[in-house]
Amino acid sequence: MAFIRKFKTGSGATGVQVCWKQGGKVVRTEHIGSANSEVALNRLLEEAREVMRGKDQKPLFDMNKTKKSD
Repeated sequence: MAFIRKFKTGSGATGVQVCWKQGGKVVRTEHIGSANSEVALNRLLEEAREVMRGKDQKPLFDMNKTKKSD
C-alpha cells in the first residue's frame, strides 16, 4: 500500500514523500521534494500521485508485438 506523506522540514518548508507499507511497516520511501508555497506544494502532490499510479513504469506487454498478423 502506498501513501503520500507531508511533513515540515527544518527550514519550515513542506516536504512530500511517497511511502510504501508492507505488513504494517514502511518498506520504501521516495522523496519527491520540498515546497515553500502552495503552488509548489500542489505540483509536488500531483507528482507524488503520478509516482503512486506508476506513470514512470514501463508496460508489461508491448501491444504491437502481441497482435496477430492477418
